[in-house]
Amino acid sequence: MEMKDLINALNQVAIASLADAVDKVCGRRGYMDHTIKPRINEQRICGPAATVLEAATDEFLPPQLALDLIDEAPAGSVIVISIAGGEPDVAVWGGLMTAGAVANGHAGAVLDGGVRDLVEIRRDYGFPVYARAVSPGTTLGRYKTVASQVPVCVGGVVVHPGDLMVGDVDGVVCVPRAQAEAVLAMAQDIDAREAEQARLIMVEKSLRMGLAKYGRI
Repeated sequence: MEMKDLINALNQVAIASLADAVDKVCGRRGYMDHTIKPRINEQRICGPAATVLEAATDEFLPPQLALDLIDEAPAGSVIVISIAGGEPDVAVWGGLMTAGAVANGHAGAVLDGGVRDLVEIRRDYGFPVYARAVSPGTTLGRYKTVASQVPVCVGGVVVHPGDLMVGDVDGVVCVPRAQAEAVLAMAQDIDAREAEQARLIMVEKSLRMGLAKYGRI
């Protein structure tokens, strides 16, 4: 399936259905920790991951690999930043990085650390950022970027470059690219069955009847 078609289809299914489908198809968890949540607005995100790894340092260095990736990743990417060691309560994303992401047509950001400049991002860009925390603290003297487009761990989930990141107010799910079509098909089936089950429950006024027929809860 072409990436554009895959993204369009993934955008139509429930996050919970995707989480269940990744469990079954991939045999592992795809949903991130509950603390990785929307911090700017409730806009849904969906796009291939472009990844950055940051590591603890006492050097005052800009997050160069993240800055480069924002300019170099294909439009529509979700920038995914992981941190290793050090103090987690700092902002690995802010207003200027948002400006770069918007200028390059990216779909969102998913961060294992914090985000800052919320007022600016909401007012000027409306760009969706899913983050572990909100913090005014800088990474300078605390973290440096050490790699990009490598596997990273964010919110308890390993993300490979090109995996599909899908998120809304229910949370963020990482759909492995190699199994994305199978995950999509199962999620679509789950959505369809749940809709049928909900209709039956409403018509019959019985939750038990819906569970007995469809076995979904």
